[in-house]
Amino acid sequence: MPSPLSTRSTKSVSSLQSDLGTDNLPSPDGDAIKALNVTAHDTVIETADGHRLPGVPLPEAKKLNALRSLSSSSAEDSSSSSLDPSTEPSDNEDSTDEKTEGETHIELAPAFTDPLFPPLPVYGPATPLRQLQCAVFQFTSGFLSLCFLLVIVLGAITESTPEFLWRKWMQFQGLDPDKDRPFEDYEKRRKAEKVKLEARGEKDELVCDIGYYARKVGLDSETFEVETEDGFVLEMHHIYDPEDLPYYPVMTRETREEAEEDEEIMSILPRETEKRKNGKKGRRRYPVLLIHGLLQSAGAYCVNDENSLAFYLVRCGYDVWLGNNRCGFHPKHTVLNYHDPRMWAWNIRQMGILDLPAFINPILTLSQFSKLALIAHSQGTTQTFVSLAKQQRPDLGQKISVFCALAPAVYAGPLIDKIYFKFMKIIPPSAFRIVFGIHAFIPFMMTMHKLVPAKLYGELGYRVFWFLFGWSDTRWDRTLRRRFFRFAPVYVSAEAMRWWLGRECFAKHRCILSTHSAGKEAGPECGGGAWFDERFPKLAMWVAGSDKLVDGERLINRFEEGLEPHVELVHKKVIPEYEHLDVVWAVDAKRRVFEEVVEVIGKCVEEEGKMEGVVKGRRV
Repeated sequence: MPSPLSTRSTKSVSSLQSDLGTDNLPSPDGDAIKALNVTAHDTVIETADGHRLPGVPLPEAKKLNALRSLSSSSAEDSSSSSLDPSTEPSDNEDSTDEKTEGETHIELAPAFTDPLFPPLPVYGPATPLRQLQCAVFQFTSGFLSLCFLLVIVLGAITESTPEFLWRKWMQFQGLDPDKDRPFEDYEKRRKAEKVKLEARGEKDELVCDIGYYARKVGLDSETFEVETEDGFVLEMHHIYDPEDLPYYPVMTRETREEAEEDEEIMSILPRETEKRKNGKKGRRRYPVLLIHGLLQSAGAYCVNDENSLAFYLVRCGYDVWLGNNRCGFHPKHTVLNYHDPRMWAWNIRQMGILDLPAFINPILTLSQFSKLALIAHSQGTTQTFVSLAKQQRPDLGQKISVFCALAPAVYAGPLIDKIYFKFMKIIPPSAFRIVFGIHAFIPFMMTMHKLVPAKLYGELGYRVFWFLFGWSDTRWDRTLRRRFFRFAPVYVSAEAMRWWLGRECFAKHRCILSTHSAGKEAGPECGGGAWFDERFPKLAMWVAGSDKLVDGERLINRFEEGLEPHVELVHKKVIPEYEHLDVVWAVDAKRRVFEEVVEVIGKCVEEEGKMEGVVKGRRV
């Protein structure tokens, strides 16, 4: 019979699994088996069937591994113990626990809680009571957040009404309300071309499909699914020229059979790769990864026809990949379901330290390069800067040759003081969760995305984002404006929005890596001193000078003042008249931003580009 120590350990493990909520997973082998370090501050839980779950606080992770180790060793001794009926439990069983403590393989982080990244909520087991509580939260927050959304929509409509009436009045007088737009002639030509195409039956569809827009310009796309270390399944899109395919050694006929034995490689290759041939041998292209901004998706880089950044990079000879952060349009996890609050217990840190590696590692494995170029816009720059910070996951910088930051979101702009953002800032975390829930942030927006006609949705999307974030379409091609907002908004956790707008984090400190007290107190927890070490990649920045959402010029000043001695700023540009999204969507963004991005990447990867068979980027 098993020893009392073994029985006690097994009960302790079962109890802890119940506390962690891993005792009733869909898989019969889904019990938590061990905790693994991702960073010095973060763990993930590995289940017996190999799946991953979001992490738990380090003390709980250490306790789980200690009990697992104790249970295993006790089970091995139980047979020999049962042969000796005189065996009694030791009087100092606690000493056994202490001994096992050293075998947990969990390193405790420094004993402080970073004020910029307060602990996320930890949810217990999915008991009937907890499920009822979650259902109540979903119902109440769904109603309250819907009311909040309606107020925003009504505000946007009210603010738009004077402009609408003015335009109608100008048209009634026979005047052109758009005569002062900087690209009016270009827009008129585009509109005339669109009318001709529709007359020939070539209708321009408003769809949420990257492949559709790629094929419109003679390119194509394929979708990959990659898994994060905490079990989220992310979409990654690959844009390529079907007439000039990139070459991947692992897709050659000679090595395909060997690749099929490599689970890592085969888990990367999607079914779509079976439908196309590999590129000509030697036609290797340098990989470039693009990361989108807040409430957007990878489609933001593909909606401007030939002037889209993703398509331009392909034409310039690069191997282009687009990453969709968790949870995108289709929330997916290997174990958790949509209604489980654990699926939504994440913020910008997890997007940086877990999502970015999930994109970068498969690309490097498939392309067989040691590094890639990373381009990010807005929140995409935030998660990158956070992940590369000394206290987070700086080793990731050794896999990036150059980081091109478009409208970098590190310091807050004046827009954070708008009244509706102030409302979200003043409410305490508990009230925030009551209003906006513990699941997705205002999920009704995604319901509208499915139900509302595309033209109306695109127009409403622009008006709401214009009202909230203060940007305009002055420098955009207005004929494409509705298309721009077919890829937004997407699912994002309420916790992520609380990090941006709540009273504890970004809205309070107005910086992603430094608190107000950074200049007064020493220590990394306050963001004092340099944020990055020597592993940070080369950096290039394009800043919108009229951006009210973030303050990019302040970030440039930080680097120029020598506060980051390990960061090599290879390029910087401030475009005075540009707003937050103009660096991606402006009619002249190709000339003023994209061409420079290609030039910077070309210079930074020149040494790697000299490798045999690499197609170096070229201007078009």
